[in-house]
Amino acid sequence: MTILITNDDGIHAAGLLALYSALRQLGTVTAIAPERPRSACGHAITLHKPLRLRPLQMPDGQTGYATNGTPADCVALGVSDHVGGIPDLVVSGINLGPNLGVDMTYSGTVAAAMEAAICGIPSFAISVASHEKAEFGPAADFACYLADEIAEHGLRKASFLNVNVPPVPCGEIEGVSVTRQGRMRYSNRIEKRTDPRGGVYYWLTGERVDHSRQPGGDADAIAGRRVSVTPVRLDLTDEDLLEELSAWGLDWSG
Repeated sequence: MTILITNDDGIHAAGLLALYSALRQLGTVTAIAPERPRSACGHAITLHKPLRLRPLQMPDGQTGYATNGTPADCVALGVSDHVGGIPDLVVSGINLGPNLGVDMTYSGTVAAAMEAAICGIPSFAISVASHEKAEFGPAADFACYLADEIAEHGLRKASFLNVNVPPVPCGEIEGVSVTRQGRMRYSNRIEKRTDPRGGVYYWLTGERVDHSRQPGGDADAIAGRRVSVTPVRLDLTDEDLLEELSAWGLDWSG
């Protein structure tokens, strides 16, 4: 297999290096990642400045690349002929911190997997569901397992997988659940503060509201120490609302 890996934590992140080392047993792995952390940048792409690639040496002596772009840019660069051409698989991660519920919409890690799906390449994003405890080994092992399964079964076009792994050793993981995207929201999103000179500024913050009890949801799986695998599609159309809107009889000519 030829595998492109990226992330939103940066080229030097421990999660990316763990992923790189694990996937090398499956084939040729190329790492292209942001030169600095780009967490929560969503699906941003770079249109207002040149993208640059800086080669650097990976732990095995092979060449990886740091870029001034976003995670989505990394995938666009990675599938270009200038870097190596279209890979068999794109894996984004291993992210430090969960990407559950609506967090998927903010995540640069998930956006990279989505960009690969847009390009027609099988892909998945993988995260460890903790911001404090960096248990990357189990996630790296599962990434290898899942890559093999995708090679055997394939993925639907215009779809990808979002994976979250419990932050515990392999022996404490209770299995794998195929899940839905959970419903998660934040309270007190914006905090208003005053600087030492009396100027007002705002800090994006807030506490996550726990929805781990939603049966079949991604957070529910993590609460049960199970790996969550959520299938995601590019078509965001709300089919139920589509039918409802059609019944409105909208008719306007300006």
